[in-house]
Amino acid sequence: MKIALDAMGGDFAPDMTIAGAIEAVSEYDLEVILVGDKQQVVGALKDKRYPSGKISVFHASEVVEMHESPSAAIRKKRDSSIRKAVELVKNHEADAAVSAGNSGVAMATSLFLLGKSPNVDRPAIATIMPSLTGFFVLIDAGANVDCKPENLLQFAVMGNAYYKAIFNVPKPRVALLSIGEEDTKGNELTKEAFKYLKSADINFIGNIEGKDIFSGNADVIVCDGFIGNIVLKVSEGLAETVIKMLRREIVNVATGRIGYMMIKPAIKNFKKKTDYSEYGGAPLLGINGTCIISHGRSSSKAIKNAIKVSAEMTKKKVHETIARTLGGFVAQAKYEG
Repeated sequence: MKIALDAMGGDFAPDMTIAGAIEAVSEYDLEVILVGDKQQVVGALKDKRYPSGKISVFHASEVVEMHESPSAAIRKKRDSSIRKAVELVKNHEADAAVSAGNSGVAMATSLFLLGKSPNVDRPAIATIMPSLTGFFVLIDAGANVDCKPENLLQFAVMGNAYYKAIFNVPKPRVALLSIGEEDTKGNELTKEAFKYLKSADINFIGNIEGKDIFSGNADVIVCDGFIGNIVLKVSEGLAETVIKMLRREIVNVATGRIGYMMIKPAIKNFKKKTDYSEYGGAPLLGINGTCIISHGRSSSKAIKNAIKVSAEMTKKKVHETIARTLGGFVAQAKYEG
């Protein structure tokens, strides 16, 4: 299996992306194609140790900056590392693409080159997040700020398929994020979407409130991309803030140093569970292929895990499952109509 990695994408590229690629090929049975400026990439690879034949370089002369708009990047930078990585997937020279670069450009390029899966109106970003009992998938985490009820139904189906593939759970619990558990609570979008999800052939458990997001009561939480991105960013900021506040309070206590040494393992475990690098990146579901979008500040560990997730999704044919499942919904709707 070959994974195309945008070697120039991310705040610490290409050194960090290359380090992640080396970790991935050293731990997993796959190959990585580093896409980017050949001179820089080869120079960064020099004197590095990794399994022979598992890393190759594909030259791309341009780099998309974080501030560039998707439309301009697609139109003007046809030889960018993001675009070339996705093109390798389109041309069947790679099985999946991974990028920690400009997320908007990565999404737009994947959609433009690979196209939407059959029966998908809008692709969505699915993010794995920690809960009290394990992990859950938040979808959409930022791809669509304005949605229709039928879009949320498709997000639920896509998130359901993704969770099954990654965690091997036959019937994930799917919930709709709203301001109350009752089906009458929420805005027009969530109230109408509730009806769609209730009649769908998924394990829909109803609405979930913001205070219960991390309770572990749901495996897949569905919302529009505007709300989802806020949830994601607030969660990242809160986790970092809690750790900093806890450390500060411990220092202010007379016996703080002793206390800190005692709870240091617990803090370390907490930080690990809330660290985005543990999950690697978020897939753009609903496209005709596999593309993982990683955080711009991704560490080598995050890149390694993003490569791992992309390989798992490819192996389990998640995008094909999504297309097939949504096709069943369309056929059923036509039959009932």
